[in-house]
Amino acid sequence: MVSIQNLHKKFNKNVVLSGVDLTINEGGIFAVLGPNGSGKTTLIKSILGMVIPNKGDISVLGENIKNNSKYRHKIDYLPQIANFPNNLKVKELIKMIKDLRGNTEADKHLIEVFTLEPFLDKKLGNLSGGTKQKVNIVLAFMFDSPLIILDEPTTGLDPISLIRLKELIQTEKANGKTIIITSHIMSFVEEVSDEIVFLLEGKIYFKGSISELKTKTNQPDFEHAIASILTNNHA
Repeated sequence: MVSIQNLHKKFNKNVVLSGVDLTINEGGIFAVLGPNGSGKTTLIKSILGMVIPNKGDISVLGENIKNNSKYRHKIDYLPQIANFPNNLKVKELIKMIKDLRGNTEADKHLIEVFTLEPFLDKKLGNLSGGTKQKVNIVLAFMFDSPLIILDEPTTGLDPISLIRLKELIQTEKANGKTIIITSHIMSFVEEVSDEIVFLLEGKIYFKGSISELKTKTNQPDFEHAIASILTNNHA
């Protein structure tokens, strides 16, 4: 599904990714974890073609992405911060994205699930952060793409919307989708992930299941296992 070989990226003198090798197989939920500045967002943006690496190869769905933009139509992406045009109404934004990417009826169901009907005629600039995030989720899930990338999807969500998001992610997994998630919320990661990748200072320190991580670090729970990686590699 996604194959990354010897990926390097630096911004000026700041090394962000340093020889990342990663294979993400088809189907399932993969969490990319790491502290701030570990390279998570740069890795995701490299997969999306939004960041051009200094060195290395990336293939998505069997296609090398270098000088190739067609593969992006097979990816749905939820950015960490959605910069919507403030003067557009919610329904106008949804229509605009549908006009760009192709028609779909799935938005109607998602609008219902996330109770966005009362906000459709409101301008995006007047919405709360949590409501904007729900719009962000609708845009990310309304197309039937094989790969879904969610960068901090739980930001600002109320408890009911968070439950709906988890259900949506599990439904997409059951439909055979591959879902890549970054999140700082360890309980969310533990609940939804099949496999985790832990990035630290631009390198992968662990790839595997949460139970494998607990065994490797000899820790009883997930948060302590993550803390153990950080402590041992900063000692």
